[in-house]
Amino acid sequence: MTQVKNAPVAAVASVHETERKWWHFFTFSTDHKVIGIQYIVTSFIFYLIGGSLATAIRTELATPAPDFVTPEVYNSLLTLHGTVMIFLWIIPAGAGLANYLIPLMIGARDMAFPKLNAVAFWMIPPAGLMLVLSFFLEAPQSGWTSYPPLSLMTGKVGEGIWIFSLLISGTSSILGAINFLVTILKMRVPSMGIHEMPLFCWAMLSTSGLVLIGTPVLAGALILLAFDLLAGTAFFNPTGGGDPVVYQHMFWFYSHPAVYIMVLPLFGAISDILPVHARKPIFGYKAIAYSSIAISFLGLIVWAHHMFTSGTPAWLRMFFMITTMIIAVPTGIKVFGWLATIWGGKISLNSAMLFAMGFIAVFVIGGISGVMLAAVPFDIHVHDTYFVVAHLHYVLFGGSVFGIYAAIYHWFPKMTGRMMNEPLGIIHFGLTFIGMNLTFLPMHELGLLGMNRRIAFYDPRFTSLNQLVTLGSYILAVSTFPFMFNAVWSWLKGKPAADNPWRALTLEWQTSSPPMIENFEVLPVLTQGPYDYGMTHGSTEADPATETPVLSGSPSA
Repeated sequence: MTQVKNAPVAAVASVHETERKWWHFFTFSTDHKVIGIQYIVTSFIFYLIGGSLATAIRTELATPAPDFVTPEVYNSLLTLHGTVMIFLWIIPAGAGLANYLIPLMIGARDMAFPKLNAVAFWMIPPAGLMLVLSFFLEAPQSGWTSYPPLSLMTGKVGEGIWIFSLLISGTSSILGAINFLVTILKMRVPSMGIHEMPLFCWAMLSTSGLVLIGTPVLAGALILLAFDLLAGTAFFNPTGGGDPVVYQHMFWFYSHPAVYIMVLPLFGAISDILPVHARKPIFGYKAIAYSSIAISFLGLIVWAHHMFTSGTPAWLRMFFMITTMIIAVPTGIKVFGWLATIWGGKISLNSAMLFAMGFIAVFVIGGISGVMLAAVPFDIHVHDTYFVVAHLHYVLFGGSVFGIYAAIYHWFPKMTGRMMNEPLGIIHFGLTFIGMNLTFLPMHELGLLGMNRRIAFYDPRFTSLNQLVTLGSYILAVSTFPFMFNAVWSWLKGKPAADNPWRALTLEWQTSSPPMIENFEVLPVLTQGPYDYGMTHGSTEADPATETPVLSGSPSA
């Protein structure tokens, strides 16, 4: 892909030894690679916190009676679990991957605004700590949606902290989105046209657009809610003439696109992982690239399918039903492109590929249930039941979390210069896949049978299925241990990685592992597309320093 060879290995090692130490990851660094790893590690810590809350929720639901925690504590666990997982785990983890990869993928030396990048990250820890500490003060109890008037009737302290925490994390997202857009559009190497960008960059373009359009609307809703809560106004309070349904419109105008803000970066990561481990060009590059833009646009006009039971007029229900079903088309384009890429490939069943293929399998199940929920009669029937919980988690856990794991296994050698342990990675995948399906698949039946969500006690006839779900949640909890051990041990003692252990063609693999300060000794020059495995014209010779192909001859068509 490039005509530029890396610096000698010894020279690169000396740069690392003198310029980057372990303690740099605990500083206010402006290096995008340090910030990317800070994002990923911090968000994973919040994932462990959110997962612990989920385990407590499932322990309570193992029996019909509220005998593990009180219903009030249950409501607090539920509220914080959803908020932490969305705003402090999945969204920051995607931002971390983007921070680390985008400059490397486009041949830039750093992000467009390095100091703004650091500011965006350092807003996350205080926002997260505030939210977690609220549990020990006066925890919010109105769910991660915080619908009024319920959110106006619970404790002001906990609800106020919840609002302030989300405003800080939302501001962080906006600053990050500005940085990603400018970096991708303005800092690519001259030889990289927009149709030569890796698909991860296309996904981040789409994601950043959604963040910039949707997040300010959520911020507006939260500020108005704070006035109702703390100043006694009545924007959403029905007792003073306010309209709580307006809050729902403003909340979901952001929070449905937020699903794509969480999933689109991982769509891009999967599109870059599959060709490498299947040794085939990506099928339908432009179709997959433009489908990200289509998802971004359609994601802004489907929000009210969350509100079919909120008095939405029939004609408006039809509009949102149709647009929600249509959004399955660009998503299906991606799925068929991924499957066509795998088909007939020389697949390497390593940890990254297993999680990538697992991502496709479980996300498709979530997508199918999403099309079911788009139909107004079915949605009304299962609204506020565990069917909706099952759908959400197949999309977000089966989609985002599987995608994050696939990305970490794939790019871990680039980030650390070490290889992860494959047997431990396969154990991690097996436990995660089994635990995820055992936890969330039975929830579909629970929902169809009529079990409501967000309740601490339920009809005893649902006990067996709930105990099965709780068992699955324990397996999911256990699955994190081999991953954590693998990541820490491999980073410290793992087998040293070559600069390009996967023989990939995108630019981030054409520099040292881990990359040197400012990424490249000499800016790279593209000579072919980023996914042309086996499609190059001319000869290919091995670079002994990196064990990767250095392409010569004319560029591919």
